[in-house]
Amino acid sequence: MTPKKFDGEGFFAALDAERSARKATWKKVADEAGIPASTLTRMSQGRRPDIDTLAALCQWSGLEPAKFTGQMDTQAGGASTLSEITTLLRGDKQLSKEGVQAIEAILKTAYAQFKRD
Repeated sequence: MTPKKFDGEGFFAALDAERSARKATWKKVADEAGIPASTLTRMSQGRRPDIDTLAALCQWSGLEPAKFTGQMDTQAGGASTLSEITTLLRGDKQLSKEGVQAIEAILKTAYAQFKRD
């Protein structure tokens, strides 16, 4: 079995999405997570965080580290990516029903176009 590597780029993208949703600056993220702002700069350049930084950022963001290691691969009997996204969208109290449906339509179309067979 090949060991899985941490997807630092994916983690940083998800972290950026959370930061944006909270309308926070990177400085504020660093302050609230208790990490140096320079660490976030290095992560934006492709460096992976150390374990303590990862823990602090996961605590701040609510992100699950396993989702960035390939350990939650949808091929292994889990829910499909689209169904997971749909579940999250439908649980978002900031979106209207119509907004959720519009985003779902966009995602389904894009997913079908770019999906590997």
